[in-house]
Amino acid sequence: MFYTIDILGTIAFAISGVLVAINKKMDLFGILIIAFVTAVGGGSLRDILIGETPVAWMKDMTFTYVIIASAVFAIIVRKKINYLRTSLFLFDTIGIGLYTVVGIDKGISADLHPIICIALGTMTASFGGVIRDILCNEIPVIFRKEIYATACIFGGITYFLLIELPIENNWVFIISGLVVIIIRLLAVKFKIALPNIYKG
Repeated sequence: MFYTIDILGTIAFAISGVLVAINKKMDLFGILIIAFVTAVGGGSLRDILIGETPVAWMKDMTFTYVIIASAVFAIIVRKKINYLRTSLFLFDTIGIGLYTVVGIDKGISADLHPIICIALGTMTASFGGVIRDILCNEIPVIFRKEIYATACIFGGITYFLLIELPIENNWVFIISGLVVIIIRLLAVKFKIALPNIYKG
């Protein structure tokens, strides 16, 4: 289940990277690079911080194949998905939900404190998008007022509440990921945002 979630998150983030790169009118090489860093950027940083090297995608070629296949798929069907304003948002939201759970599980495996595990989950979910946006000359979503990292944090809190209950781990993963996704969707739909300290 954990491995499946990791693969699904990779697919979602790779496609979101492709959509951004296409919107920036990058060439095929640029599209592939953006897809790649979006998909594995956060996870790579997480693995380096916990001393798990080589990082996960270097030890399992499945991730590389999945990213390439997802990028090719997104390029082929770009005319069907690229015109939809919600496409990037949807894939990005699915990605952060899935990767939050993956990062938390990695932190638990490393015997880290729950707060650090939640931070790792948030980092895993967010920093691929941060790298993507920086390379595409955009202000990363996580640094804007939109509910993004906050959703990951709530998902992480949910995870640690659920593992105290007699619930199978698979359901803990699914519910925690859905909490992230639902909070993000509701925040955008109802224009819920963090307070802005700047006036005018």
